Amino acid sequence: MKTIRLKPGKERSLLRRHPWVFDGAVAKGSADPGETVRVDDAEGRFLAWGACSPASKIRVRAWSFEQAQRIDAAFFCERLRAAIALRERLAVASDGVRLVHAEADGLPGLVVDRYGDTLVAQFGAAGVERWKGVIADALLELTGLSRLYERSDTSSRQLEGLPEATGWLRGGGDTALVLQEHGCKLGLDVALGHKTGYYLDQRDNRGLCRELVQRYGLAEVLNCYSYTGGFTVAALAGGAQRVVSVDSSGPALQQAAANVALNGLDAARCEWLDADVNATLRRFVEQGRQFDAIVLDPPKLAPTAAHAERAARAYKDINRLGFKLLKPGGLLLTFSCSGGVGVELFHKIVASAGIDAGVDGVFLQRMGGAPDHPMTVQFPEGEYLKGLVVMRRPTA
Repeated sequence: MKTIRLKPGKERSLLRRHPWVFDGAVAKGSADPGETVRVDDAEGRFLAWGACSPASKIRVRAWSFEQAQRIDAAFFCERLRAAIALRERLAVASDGVRLVHAEADGLPGLVVDRYGDTLVAQFGAAGVERWKGVIADALLELTGLSRLYERSDTSSRQLEGLPEATGWLRGGGDTALVLQEHGCKLGLDVALGHKTGYYLDQRDNRGLCRELVQRYGLAEVLNCYSYTGGFTVAALAGGAQRVVSVDSSGPALQQAAANVALNGLDAARCEWLDADVNATLRRFVEQGRQFDAIVLDPPKLAPTAAHAERAARAYKDINRLGFKLLKPGGLLLTFSCSGGVGVELFHKIVASAGIDAGVDGVFLQRMGGAPDHPMTVQFPEGEYLKGLVVMRRPTA
């Protein structure tokens, strides 16, 4: 067994059971990509078993902090079993569920989503790549399913020195599926859609959107970065009379329109704009348009804290414009999926945007990822999705 020895004082994070060892913490030692290594402190005392990623800034991702633990097929089967059991306990109200959430489930680099009878997996680190076959077989055995599609086409693969890999790992067939959640149907394609095919992390926030539209009688809704219309369908199902959906992807908007039809909703209540969101928001402000509810769900703008300052300016700009377009008594549902922008920073950005827009806003609720995308006490970096519901104070 090869050993990675850390520099003095660099063992503290592993002692707190944080799973990452950065390259700057390593005094000596290396191994092949994905190979299991023993991690010792500067005095040679055991800290963890982990997977080596010689091409990555994250040099080791810890598998276990128990010295007696064996990293073998049985280990991965047991970790997967525990992850799936947790989701069963959560009783998610959908047939689209995240079964494995990487570090949060003790399997760094591995994401597995279930869409009905189909599993979709992303192998984003050298360690899980090395054990791919074992993991694939265990997933099918534990779920009783026969179809597993791979979507290992994330940027993290490049950082690990791994090529992209997509396609059927087990089974085969049509990649176009229909997801059911909160009484709505959403079409997706696991081969072509974002992430593993859809944004399951926003499931409960889509349900909340529907509830808020119904509760407050929000008639005119603007859905920005609408993708395939999850929030559009939710707003219409909640009783919105008109929803304007803006996205720069024509194919995504076509799927969104298909999702509206799939749910038997009135297409005449929809307006689809294949356009740049920022430019559209500015044009709407110039036109004096206003809405009862606005959803801002932009793509990741700050993958790390190093990008936070630039991302903060972009988030502030779109939220400032959103506030300007909001009717008194209207609701802004605004999100950030950037890991480099923390909850408190995002709150400050949105507050500053409201001030600059001259809007008196009331923060009603904070939002986050669905519970099948857990954040653990040892790995707070797992909290990437955050959102706020803000009401523009009604006029007297």
